Amino acid sequence: MTTSTEKTAAATGAGPSVHAAARPPVRTAVSKRRRKIMNTLIAYSFIAPNFIGFAVFTLGPILFAFVLAFMRWDGSNPMEFAGLDNFWRLFSDRVFQAAFWNTIIFTGFVVPLTLICSLGLAILLNQKIFGRNFFRTVAFFPYVASLVAVAVVWNMIFNPEFGPVNMILYTLGVDPSNLPGWAADRHWAMVTVILFSVWKNMGYFMVIYLAGLQGISAELYEAADIDGATPLQKFWRITLPQLAPTTFFVSVMLTIQSFKVFDQIFMITQGGPGTSTLVLVYHIYNQAFISWDLGYSSMVALVLFLLVLAITIIQFRWSQRNEGDTA
Repeated sequence: MTTSTEKTAAATGAGPSVHAAARPPVRTAVSKRRRKIMNTLIAYSFIAPNFIGFAVFTLGPILFAFVLAFMRWDGSNPMEFAGLDNFWRLFSDRVFQAAFWNTIIFTGFVVPLTLICSLGLAILLNQKIFGRNFFRTVAFFPYVASLVAVAVVWNMIFNPEFGPVNMILYTLGVDPSNLPGWAADRHWAMVTVILFSVWKNMGYFMVIYLAGLQGISAELYEAADIDGATPLQKFWRITLPQLAPTTFFVSVMLTIQSFKVFDQIFMITQGGPGTSTLVLVYHIYNQAFISWDLGYSSMVALVLFLLVLAITIIQFRWSQRNEGDTA
């Protein structure tokens, strides 16, 4: 009786044995879950060293600086809550105001000049000219060279007394009394720093523009040649629009880099003469590690952070609006 029932169930495809076979074993589901957890832990183990270093040496100090901006602290005595006193102090600090406007002027000149020079170099060195790779290396070398060595050479070249630049100007007929004082003159010091920054960084952004130029389809230029377009028309109608994402990236990176400039100022002018080349990061350095006013320096750093953040958001909004208009 039992045997005939089992045979009938097996023949009709029904019965508890079929459903049990169709259901995955519990042990298999558990092993899959364990394997997934192990894979996740292995993935986190790869990023853990970098994340821990970032949390300890970058994220932690940033958060502490935000808190410190509302404190009074000299690094040795106990911290005191200052509220917004450090913020209101900014409006009466003439040194901060000078550093703020110097930073704006430095960024306002460095960003467009570096964009123009790096794009011009990229277009020139993207052509099939003799020694192209050599000239690419020469243009890129200042970026990777030691800043100390390059700054010393730059100061020697622009030395107001025996530098070759002033000697050339004197040979061309410039009156000795009208020769620029460059880094030693408060009227020319910012010009010297701007020129140095453009010369040192344009090789790096030239490489980025070269990558963008080589990504433009040659068929677009061939079609423009067939239509009889001039080189200038091809530049405005093809090259610049195709390089828009590259230009956006370069402009954002240049803006952030220019707002946080420190090493070039330190090596060439040290913020002088007077406050003619003093920028915000150098002012932060002076307040934090010369005057040991860590609370006030943190407030200046917070203002700089908010300023860069606001400008970066404006750049992104402007880029998105242009992409929408193009679409």
